[in-house]
Amino acid sequence: MGLDRIDKKILNTLQENGKITNSKLSQIVGISAPATLERVKRLEQSGVISHFTAVVDPERIGFSIMAIVSISLSLSKLSSLDKIKERFAKLEEVIECYQIAGANDFILKVFAKDIKAYGEFMNRKLTQIEGIQSIQSSFIIDNIKNKKMLKLDLETEYERA
Repeated sequence: MGLDRIDKKILNTLQENGKITNSKLSQIVGISAPATLERVKRLEQSGVISHFTAVVDPERIGFSIMAIVSISLSLSKLSSLDKIKERFAKLEEVIECYQIAGANDFILKVFAKDIKAYGEFMNRKLTQIEGIQSIQSSFIIDNIKNKKMLKLDLETEYERA
């Protein structure tokens, strides 16, 4: 799906404020409200906009521990890769999970209420997954930048084959 300048303005604006009214959005992008709504629907239907969500501050709801967990798998267990992925996906404490290339095989972003809860997660859940060779946890001290927005250049065309 090709994205023109108006589509990109819509996407940039919605990423900054997903609660903006269609009327205000149409003013910003410079087209009628019905045309704006139609474009937003098209962007959703094509999968460019995957979903709308509220971003919650973890600390304000009692999750004071955030860890980045690096996991290496045992080479002998690579045949169970799909099962391992399924297990990671089912862990409630894991809010992001990436299979990566490099020194490790997976990176998990994990939230816990406190260090004791994180320890229970490690001991009762993560270490019980067969095929994990090593686990390395790094704890977040300060959030310097946590940007969820992909700023689109209004001057270039984007065409997806």
